[in-house]
Amino acid sequence: MIARKGDGFHGCLWKPFLRPLPRGEVRPQMFRSVLFDGESPQVGAPADAEALRDLDLDQIVREAIGDGDDAFVRPLYLAALADAEAVRYRQEVCTDLEDTGVRGSIACFEDRMTRVRALLAGGESIHSYQRLCWMVDAAQRYGPAVRELADALAGLPLRSRGLAGFRDHLAAHARSGRLRTLLDDAASCRESLDGVRYNLRLDGFRVRVLPFRGEPDYGAEIEETFARFGRGATRERDFRFEAHDMSHVDEQIVDRVARLYPEVFAQLERFGERHIGFVDEIVGRFGREVAFYLGYLDLVEPLRAAGLRFCYPEVAPEGDIEASGAFDLALALNLSAEGRLPVSNDFALRGPERILVVTGPNQGGKTTFARMFGQLHHLACLGLPVPGTSARLRLFDRLCTHFDRPERAEDLTGKLEDDLLRLHAICEAATDRSVVILNESLTSTTIDDALTISRDVIGALIERGTIGVCVTFLDELSRLGDATVSMVAEVGTLDLADRTYRVQRRPADGLAYATALAAKYGVTYDAVRQKVSP
Repeated sequence: MIARKGDGFHGCLWKPFLRPLPRGEVRPQMFRSVLFDGESPQVGAPADAEALRDLDLDQIVREAIGDGDDAFVRPLYLAALADAEAVRYRQEVCTDLEDTGVRGSIACFEDRMTRVRALLAGGESIHSYQRLCWMVDAAQRYGPAVRELADALAGLPLRSRGLAGFRDHLAAHARSGRLRTLLDDAASCRESLDGVRYNLRLDGFRVRVLPFRGEPDYGAEIEETFARFGRGATRERDFRFEAHDMSHVDEQIVDRVARLYPEVFAQLERFGERHIGFVDEIVGRFGREVAFYLGYLDLVEPLRAAGLRFCYPEVAPEGDIEASGAFDLALALNLSAEGRLPVSNDFALRGPERILVVTGPNQGGKTTFARMFGQLHHLACLGLPVPGTSARLRLFDRLCTHFDRPERAEDLTGKLEDDLLRLHAICEAATDRSVVILNESLTSTTIDDALTISRDVIGALIERGTIGVCVTFLDELSRLGDATVSMVAEVGTLDLADRTYRVQRRPADGLAYATALAAKYGVTYDAVRQKVSP
């Protein structure tokens, strides 16, 4: 006979484990979320997949999420807020989370909650007593995690409405009778389970479960036998058996142990019935919500350490927009891996100005500038800090892009027709709250046709009050009136082939088209010099 002490068969009876506050308990100030202030958050339409790719926002989102809960967090990165107060609510939370003490306490809590969720995630294939004991384990982890975070947040200087509201809610939950009862019942169940002792008799393929009647503990005898082999100082280790994948034999043993201790296992079943869904709804959701902020802050932290600046922009549905020291975040992430930093730029649209028309030589940073403009507006309307020293940006209802696409064999339309259809859709959808990025459009047609069509497109956007960027080699588009602003990608003063990647506000110099033609026909300075050199 072998005497064995039961270890509780750690398990949980799984059903949806988030539940609202029970009747009779008051939620402090009706706090709901660290993402939204109120029951009906003002969220715009999710960003178009094409716009995400064009602006490299898909890369930023992918790296911010990392190994996190993609199904929950990804939609948060795609849906811009449509209300300035909602943006400020998130900015406050994000500012609080930049404090290392706040972030450390919350990160520790979320690590513990990850384990709680794992214990509660057992499917229907898990043995019922195993699920119930995992539920006890989860409860004994959950309660201390809640109380320790409540104590930690009580001593931290929280200024945001979101985290201050969560702190008050968490403090009330930590003091609640519901949590106290949960922990008392879990401790009682654990004590009872730890007292379960039984014998197994193995006879070939037959296993018999017998009551424990004071037989000797062979574990102690084995320890005594092998003690003489110990040399020097040893460190005691605590091993705990957890049968995560019980075989059919294990399950039958547990069922027979339950017959030996009907009162203990009846107590376990009552615990499952009484405390199903014990995780507070708001507390359970908090970790996934705060991951939205922490993922982004972790992403930009190395860039800040390298000297790049980020700011919390002012956002508004109308009025002037401007940014100083701004840069393309996706490019910064790529360059930082090589130990380099991007060039920053400024821009502004004031009064009647609506469209930044960017010209200049190829590979001069025009497309990067356009992507930066779109990235800043999207990130600003998520309530996150944006690349730059200062910014005032526009709330938008939709973010539209038109970047040059290579022609594909499976397309049923020609390249020009495809460009026209896409531009027409943008003009139809654009409003005075929209942001539009046009990058090297209409390269498949003649110069005269491209100029005529582009004038019509920009004119339609201006008429609607739309703001945006148009990257082009057609300098004439920068002189369509007060609504257009000329921006030029600069080159070196001594060497026109030297790219500075700075885009300055000044009249177009007419070189962009000439440079494009020279490149097309192979008569650039470098090309000619190479041909005539001996």
